[in-house]
Amino acid sequence: MSTFSFKLDEEKILKLKETFKDDIRENKNEYVDCFIQRDDLTITIYKSGKVVFQGNDAFFYASAYIETKKSRQAGSDEVGTGDVFGPVIVTAAIIEEDDYPFIEANHITDSKQLDDEFIRRIGPELRERFRHSLLILDNRTYNRVHEKDNLNSIKAKMHNKAYLNMQDKGYDIPKAAYVDQFCSVDDYYRYLADEERVYHDLIFETKAESKYPAVAVGSMISRYAFLEYMDALDQKYGLHFQKGSSNLEAIDENIREVITHFGKNELANIGKLHFKNFDQYR
Repeated sequence: MSTFSFKLDEEKILKLKETFKDDIRENKNEYVDCFIQRDDLTITIYKSGKVVFQGNDAFFYASAYIETKKSRQAGSDEVGTGDVFGPVIVTAAIIEEDDYPFIEANHITDSKQLDDEFIRRIGPELRERFRHSLLILDNRTYNRVHEKDNLNSIKAKMHNKAYLNMQDKGYDIPKAAYVDQFCSVDDYYRYLADEERVYHDLIFETKAESKYPAVAVGSMISRYAFLEYMDALDQKYGLHFQKGSSNLEAIDENIREVITHFGKNELANIGKLHFKNFDQYR
């Protein structure tokens, strides 16, 4: 099920209500202006002007109200959440209409589908070309925060902060602003309930990094920053830390080396301690 959430002006909201006038249903939520329901689609129009499309047909109907084809768009994505070692990194980026020839010529796509050598080569150019906000959550801070916040909560707060940072920099964030969906929209905003500021004009969709170039750019910039961070860790400790989480033997060897040369307390500075790899060393 896809979810799209963004603000519409009064004229478009009136058009939306007219289009779906036969599908308007009662809703007692005091913040809801209009609730629309039909097979495989619900549309919630809030009094604030925010509109949420949900369901298997959400993209088809939402696309009539947002521009997605080679238009200005923003996108955010994270890396590092599945790695035992290293930080969690989130980048939100903006692409302009004249960026598309560059995007197509350089095969900009989800960083998970690209090899690291390509990311290393193109990463500096991406950071220079695209307006973006890059957030790095180091391991010690991550381990402290993870004691009270689960991973999805951490990611929600980082994505929110990345968009707020771009807003604070004075960037004109496009209406088409995508988040690679990692939890329900309700949960996303629930995780942000105690935040002083929340950026609301977002569209959530799974596998967005393979659908929207702005999310792909955010993914690639994040991956490049992650590789730089891991290079610095390798240099600092004189080790080669294993990326990912699948090579258990190499990961265990890294952990033993850190304990032998730097002490057990140092693990909090290089790894995400909730991974089971650390259980026997607690």
